[in-house]
Amino acid sequence: MSNSRSISHFLLLALADTRQLQLLHFCLFLGISLAALLGNGLIISAVACGHHLHTPMFFFLLNLALSDLGSICTTVPKAMHNSLWDTRNISYSGCAAQLFFFMFFISAEFYLLTIMCYDRYVSICKPLHYGILLGSRACAHMAAVAWASGFLNALLHTANTFSLPLCHGNALGQYFCEIPQILKLSCSKSYLRELGFIAVTACLGFGCFVFIVFSYVQIFRAVLRIPSEQGWHKAFSTCLPHLAVLSLFVSTAAFAHLKSPSLSSPSLDLSVSVLYLVVPPALNPLIYSLRNQELKAAVKRLMTGCFQGH
Repeated sequence: MSNSRSISHFLLLALADTRQLQLLHFCLFLGISLAALLGNGLIISAVACGHHLHTPMFFFLLNLALSDLGSICTTVPKAMHNSLWDTRNISYSGCAAQLFFFMFFISAEFYLLTIMCYDRYVSICKPLHYGILLGSRACAHMAAVAWASGFLNALLHTANTFSLPLCHGNALGQYFCEIPQILKLSCSKSYLRELGFIAVTACLGFGCFVFIVFSYVQIFRAVLRIPSEQGWHKAFSTCLPHLAVLSLFVSTAAFAHLKSPSLSSPSLDLSVSVLYLVVPPALNPLIYSLRNQELKAAVKRLMTGCFQGH
């Protein structure tokens, strides 16, 4: 029997059993990470440098790109390090830090996606009030609330999870530190308190989801009333990327956390967590860039300027 005071490190789930597969996982993670860093970095640079992109939609997109970069940089580098050096160790403090930043960026991303939905709703359903409801100060306040809520959520969960006594070893059934895996190591009834926090977070998330569904029902009703084909195209070109990114995030996250325990296996949990954490940050810039002509043009100008500068 050991407790959390004597645990100096945790053992993460190995990505593969053989050396060849470990190196293959390292290369896959490296490729996806570089794609995410390049794509999100280009979006951040294009929005920051392009004055004509200083609008609420692109301001929130910049924040979304920052949360994507944060989420992929929190879990993937350690997984790559462990695959390359054939180890499973992560320090106790490193695990706590990873859990905190993982919760922080994932929570902030969901709140930002909810705010972006509100932006699309006001843009299409209340265009005459857009400048009032989504002025620069209102946008800054909403983004600050999203990040602050993510920070508070991460702080509460991390502090509570790592205050629990652990007496079932130190092996985690996941390639990164997450709450359910740490709760499995707990030998105290006080883990029910953390389940209470999770329930509150789930209720908040469900409230955001209901708001998003209601908003999109109103958006599609408004779009169907637009007489011109050009109006349809403009509405869908801004809504469809957001809807695609949101669907990818919600569907993978829901399956990862709501699937039946009978379906659970290390290989399936690993595959789902990769879909949930690693793939969306790499795909999000592509989804937005493909549909948004302004963003494509800004990224093209940025890259042309870089090449000409060299």
